[in-house]
Amino acid sequence: MSLFKYRALDAQGAPQNGTLEARDQDAAIAALQKRGLMVLQVDAAGMGGLRRALGSGLLNGAALVSFTQQLATLLGAGQPLERSLGILLKQPGQPQTKALIERIREQVKAGKPLSVALEEEGSQFSPLYISMVRAGEAGGALESTLRQLSDYLERSQLLRGEVINALIYPAFLVVGVLGSLALLLAYVVPQFVPIFKDLGVPIPLITEVILNLGQFLSDYGLAVLAGLIALIWGMAIRMRDPQRRERRDRRLLGIRVIGPLLQRIEAARLTRTLGTLLTNGVALLQALVIARQVCTNRALQAQVEQAAESVKGGGTLASAFGAQPLLPDLALQMIEVGEQAGELDTMLMKVADVFDVEAKRGIDRMLAALVPALTVVMAGMVAVIMLAIMLPLMSLTSNI
Repeated sequence: MSLFKYRALDAQGAPQNGTLEARDQDAAIAALQKRGLMVLQVDAAGMGGLRRALGSGLLNGAALVSFTQQLATLLGAGQPLERSLGILLKQPGQPQTKALIERIREQVKAGKPLSVALEEEGSQFSPLYISMVRAGEAGGALESTLRQLSDYLERSQLLRGEVINALIYPAFLVVGVLGSLALLLAYVVPQFVPIFKDLGVPIPLITEVILNLGQFLSDYGLAVLAGLIALIWGMAIRMRDPQRRERRDRRLLGIRVIGPLLQRIEAARLTRTLGTLLTNGVALLQALVIARQVCTNRALQAQVEQAAESVKGGGTLASAFGAQPLLPDLALQMIEVGEQAGELDTMLMKVADVFDVEAKRGIDRMLAALVPALTVVMAGMVAVIMLAIMLPLMSLTSNI
């Protein structure tokens, strides 16, 4: 399923703009026509996963959080919306960002709601962002909605940053040590081959293996590198197939150590999105459609889509998620309690808080175990190479 933006006219000739999910452009047009709309334009939204859900373009990440926080603060201070946008224009920033805010301000000045002005900027603002602003306008609580939205965006960026930061050091460690090993095997080890042959010393099996491996990398190193690049490229092409990627993501959730951590991260992200949307008056079905885009795991995306169909048919959210339990059991139980108590939005936010902490703790534990383990493994590999080189030399000195 892909996300499409559309412009259309209803039966009274009033313009209708929005987004919908469909298999392709033809399916999107057919779905709009079934609603009784005259389709003017349908385009692919063109973004994917978390980036599409949180926003893209000129205002994303920290810039989007800052824009939302400052706008909420100005509105809370009693400034009209147009004047608040004008004040933001005077703040230091990139010319492209100022031009974006200026366009939004002109739309608001012309009498359009902020949500419409944001929607007309295309992919600059996500469906989640626009839906929450629209809900805040409808409830007369735009300032509080923007504060909740900025808090949501900030937490999402924080969680994403923690995951990235946790992977940076191990990645550099692996790349650095593998590069050093390749250098040793391809350039240093082959230098000892003629030396050992000239000396005529007996060569142990481990030395023979390392020397042959080094000679192979020296002769065919570029071919091996090209083969690895081709393999990675081929795997990336295969992963473009939605079904293959869904199967892979489902297997990832089942891996003993990584799976539970991924479940916690996805649970925190999904429930915070749903809870924030429901708290601000967005209908559950629409919230599920938007929250699906936040999931980076394709298997969970498919489950959210199935959950939306189940809820549409009268089922509960807990039973829909429990049919194929990809989320942690605690999350499913808390969602069920929230539905029974009629406080689903509040309970979803509590689930998000719980699994934010669990995810951070899991990341810290994984990093604490991974770095020493990688260090020991890499040091062992270097030690094996050095031992393979030293054994014949030690044998030679013992025979003198």
